[in-house]
Amino acid sequence: MGHEEFFAATLFNRWIANPLARLLGIHAEHDVLPAHVVMILLVGLALVLLSAAVRRRLSVDKPGNFQQFLELLAEGLNSLARDVIGGSARRFFPLLGGLFIFILVCNLLGLVPGFMSPTSNINVTAGMAVLVFIYYNYVGFRLHGFWKYMAHFAGPSLAVAPLLFVIEIISHCARPFSLSVRLFGNIFAEELIIATLNGMFPFGISLPVMALAVFASTIQAFIFVVLTMVYLGGALEDAHEEEMPSAEV
Repeated sequence: MGHEEFFAATLFNRWIANPLARLLGIHAEHDVLPAHVVMILLVGLALVLLSAAVRRRLSVDKPGNFQQFLELLAEGLNSLARDVIGGSARRFFPLLGGLFIFILVCNLLGLVPGFMSPTSNINVTAGMAVLVFIYYNYVGFRLHGFWKYMAHFAGPSLAVAPLLFVIEIISHCARPFSLSVRLFGNIFAEELIIATLNGMFPFGISLPVMALAVFASTIQAFIFVVLTMVYLGGALEDAHEEEMPSAEV
């Protein structure tokens, strides 16, 4: 995939990032921001503007089609989270919903000519995976306390506790790697296949693959969020609703 395919990043750097850098006394031979960082900024800005526009149109009496779709999506995500995490799942909806929408938009952005999917860069997917890893462990430590949470890794039997503890620690530390590589590998492969087809054949040849990529991108965003639910559910294991701290968790 050539640099010219990401003209959006080139324009952003030329008219915004590079002039700002020069004002701050930073002089670089190349563009200040890499393409995936520019795409993240554009996705974030687009979601903020979209949220503001949707919020002004929210109506209890006469919800529009888009509002009904969002409500259906939110209810489905909440229902799934309750099944996986438990009764306290609703407090994690901002994280789960935000991750799903952000990842989905990032995945689909690469289908727009001149843009790339930020999630086709391992740094982006690794950042989200590390965020999930830190957050669910923070929730577990905050809820159970340090020693009780660490005891989860040792299993119910003292005889095999040392072995299980090592295995569980290694398994948990591998989670950010598996989360990031799974998402990165799928989206990178999609972009590579589409770019190769567009380079070898007329643009229309890749349309069926792009349609399949829309479905695959949605599935990948869904898988990432479901695995996040599973990890949160494990961190909350054996917890009761009355033990849950305030919404600070």
